[in-house]
Amino acid sequence: MSAEILKLSDYRINDGVDSEIDLATAVDVAIRDLREILMCWGSDTARQRVEECESTLQRAYSGFVGVQTVSQ
Repeated sequence: MSAEILKLSDYRINDGVDSEIDLATAVDVAIRDLREILMCWGSDTARQRVEECESTLQRAYSGFVGVQTVSQ
């Protein structure tokens, strides 16, 4: 029996910087990214994942804060 190991980055969708992402999805993606980062710590791939993770969380947080401000 054999299994093919797939990395999450193989299926990553390039969502534009301007697109919105909800906070729960951003946290889920960040957790997965952090697992991948730990497996390749110190590499260029890890650095790229950190930058993507930070960007995703910043966009989601900004969207969340904006919604909270409008609803108050």
